[in-house]
Amino acid sequence: MSETKSVYQTYQGNTYLFGGNAPYVEEMYENYLANPGSVPDSWREYFDALQHVPAVDGSNTRDVPHMPVINAFAERAKQGGTRVVDASGADSDLGRKRTAVQQLIAAYRNVGARWADLDPLKRAERPPIPELEPSFYGFTDADMETVFDTSNTFFGKDNMPLRELLNALRETYCGTIGAEYMYITDQTQKRWWQQKLESARTNPQLNAEEKKHVLERLTAAEGLERFLHTKYVGQKRFSLEGGESFIVSMDELINEAGKAGVQEIVIGMAHRGRLNVLVNTLGKMPGMLFAEFDHTAPEELTAGDVKYHQGFSSDVSTAGGPVHLTLAFNPSHLEIVNPVVEGSVRARLDRRGDAEGDSVLPVLVHGDAAFAGQGVVMETLALAQTRGYYTGGTVHLVINNQIGFTTSDPRDSRSTLYCTDIVKMIEAPVLHVNGDDPEAVVLCTQLALEYRQEFNQDVVVDIVCFRKLGHNEQDTPMLTQPLMYTKIGQHPGTRKLYGDKLVTQGVLPPEGPDQMVAAYRAAMDAGKHTVDPVLTNFKSKYAVDWTPFLHHKWTDAAETAIPLAEWKRLAERITTVPEGFAVHTLVKKVLEDRAAMGRGEVNVDWGMGEHMAFATLVASGYPVRLSGEDCGRGTFVHRHAVLHNQKREKWDEGTYIPLQHVSDKQAPFVVIDSILSEEAVLGFEYGYASNDPNTLVIWEAQFGDFANGAQVLIDQFIASGEVKWGRVNGITLMLPHGYEGQGPEHSSARLERFMQLAADTNMQVVQPTTASQIFHVLRRQMVRPLRKPLVIMTPKSLLRNKDATSPLSEFTKGGFQPVIGDKGELKADKVKRVIACSGKVYYDLVKKRAEKGADDVAIIRVEQLYPFAHKAFAAEIKKYPNATDIVWCQDEPQNQGAWFFVQHLVHENMLPGQKLGYAGRAASASPAVGYAHLHQEQQKALIDAAFGRIKGFVLQK
Repeated sequence: MSETKSVYQTYQGNTYLFGGNAPYVEEMYENYLANPGSVPDSWREYFDALQHVPAVDGSNTRDVPHMPVINAFAERAKQGGTRVVDASGADSDLGRKRTAVQQLIAAYRNVGARWADLDPLKRAERPPIPELEPSFYGFTDADMETVFDTSNTFFGKDNMPLRELLNALRETYCGTIGAEYMYITDQTQKRWWQQKLESARTNPQLNAEEKKHVLERLTAAEGLERFLHTKYVGQKRFSLEGGESFIVSMDELINEAGKAGVQEIVIGMAHRGRLNVLVNTLGKMPGMLFAEFDHTAPEELTAGDVKYHQGFSSDVSTAGGPVHLTLAFNPSHLEIVNPVVEGSVRARLDRRGDAEGDSVLPVLVHGDAAFAGQGVVMETLALAQTRGYYTGGTVHLVINNQIGFTTSDPRDSRSTLYCTDIVKMIEAPVLHVNGDDPEAVVLCTQLALEYRQEFNQDVVVDIVCFRKLGHNEQDTPMLTQPLMYTKIGQHPGTRKLYGDKLVTQGVLPPEGPDQMVAAYRAAMDAGKHTVDPVLTNFKSKYAVDWTPFLHHKWTDAAETAIPLAEWKRLAERITTVPEGFAVHTLVKKVLEDRAAMGRGEVNVDWGMGEHMAFATLVASGYPVRLSGEDCGRGTFVHRHAVLHNQKREKWDEGTYIPLQHVSDKQAPFVVIDSILSEEAVLGFEYGYASNDPNTLVIWEAQFGDFANGAQVLIDQFIASGEVKWGRVNGITLMLPHGYEGQGPEHSSARLERFMQLAADTNMQVVQPTTASQIFHVLRRQMVRPLRKPLVIMTPKSLLRNKDATSPLSEFTKGGFQPVIGDKGELKADKVKRVIACSGKVYYDLVKKRAEKGADDVAIIRVEQLYPFAHKAFAAEIKKYPNATDIVWCQDEPQNQGAWFFVQHLVHENMLPGQKLGYAGRAASASPAVGYAHLHQEQQKALIDAAFGRIKGFVLQK
């Protein structure tokens, strides 16, 4: 016994925890409990570990500062004891304090997150926030045992001593979870968050098996990255190391969603951690991934894409039943996939008839830099609660590694406090959480999903973590972040920290975490599934079969004409309004004119041709979805798909859509006046079309020029999605295009850009010039079993040009003509020149020919610019064997429009000896001029040039 005592006494005298160091250690521990960031990192790590040791009562309650308690009792002793005072009396000072307590509660609810322990690297000092200090409200240590009314909180007590209330507030709002929700307007939602957070004090309650599962997921996340790092040295994979808790969050989200009745989850994310999600969340076979690294995977696509842009889908089992998971394909444009995912979800919801959005869940995964910096984030958020783009609320997960490529200085990275502040525009709550506390990540994920399912609103979980390696595996981050990466180099890893915690708690034996590592490594070596169970034979009844739309040619025939009787029946239905519905006098005239067109009394104009295309499609079972800015009426007042009762008494009533009333069992017709956005709306519609080949999905630009704002979607998805990812898509773009003197931003839909993108039969680019042509091309898009993007250069002035109208016979016979030959009464053998053109300029040329009496000039219209109709065009050229000149005439400047694209196609179909020349505007940096007189001069000059001597560049056959 004496020997034991001697050893213990010796230990006491030598260890830094005892002897003369004890007061110093106690002081540091006090400082740590008040503010963990105030002590050196080595001591903070030691004290952090102490918090994992269960309390004497077996609970996991964190320790609280001791000195305020000691001081309070000392103060009470001076005042004659430690009697508890009830502050419910009428004393004015106590009344002031009672008010101050409510202010203190409000302060923690509002800005308590500023003091939350969120950074795994423990770099930032706790900011001074006076409103969170009791002294700010005049409280002293003597007030700490005073009992106050706390009935407006959810801590489980109607009255609490100030000290206990303060500890509860700090435990709830200043731990490893920082909640932001007080800006929510809806009081029910706000109180929901208070109840959920305060009743649990944001303290996760996981049993032993659940904790083991969390560690298993952390092990999988870390294990895959380390396996790839050693097996494929230096190859880019955009590692998740440092953010492994994200995989824990995804696992929890999927399982809880299944329990909540979610049947499908559509995920959008950039490249960071994507390979990890593919393997450890969706269950992609590791062997398939390794084959991509080894370059032995099948290469079946025309172009293909890198492995960290690939999508995937699978079915997994959850406690609530099977859940179908889809990871959307995504280019390197980071957040651009957001609206694509939302559109895909909306299509799936519509197919199920789920108007609330409970059965399909959109999950968007963001990087902190991109979330704060990319404008498409704001545009997509703005869609969230609108009628046409509602998806029932999105769960946003932020992999917040506190750096964007090489930018981490907060003075450069953003202008907001948090990277998530943009979501406050739609009042989405945010849960910031320390990625080194995976149990807190689980709790945040549970709360986020529960909130989304309860209120169908967006919600954000911001997982604050770090990026162990550089932006990619070939990067050297110490060049620009020496301090950050010194800290990262000292960090043992989230898996190690959590594994040690479970060993300390007795959940696992000391060898348990390493055994998990070895088991995962063995699965990797064997190339086996890491997600159990993945369902290999399950198929949902809502799954889309794309097989009928594959392996077709654009030249395949399509019966787009309709019987005369059906034309007349539908025409009558779309020109009839309910009794007592007062349409505007101008609209009444439009309907009367259309009724006459339906009866065949007058030619059909563009608006009627378009309407009848929609009517015949929905009557035949093809849904139509048309969206864009002002597309209900139409930018140029030609459509009138939505009629407005001029005598309506309520703002949200009094509209009538005739196309929704063409048949008893018709398909839906949906027309949406979108928010003032191009990029997000076009992305949404692309996503919708990517999941519904049976719906005619149309995005219409207000002016064709405005497609500029959505160019990333056009380049990265519409033009190249099929050759990169094998994704078939039948979206239609209607882009108003035409040179009528409206200036640089209201003339051109930038036809040349689509021409430059046209290859591999990836899309169809058309410029119809008659009402019957728009009718047939819209119907062809659905009736023909080919799903390719359709880009239509729609007119402006031609909408009311009588020369562009069509007789009824052109709708009941024939079809879309990619090339239209000369309609004049010419003698073919006398023709010396053939003018080929596309679009509105045709009518200017015809008028000029009549003025000149030039019966030796034929005019050919190319209505489909891509794929180019070689046979049809060659047949028209061959009609004029004596023609020596071929002239391409266009409105656009020479460096724009179709000229550079079509010249070799025209040349290929010319007869020997023929010369090809150009007639049009000179090359220009601007699409069009802004001066009206200059526009008129240019227009006259290009029309004259089409009939004059060929000048400039000449190409001879």
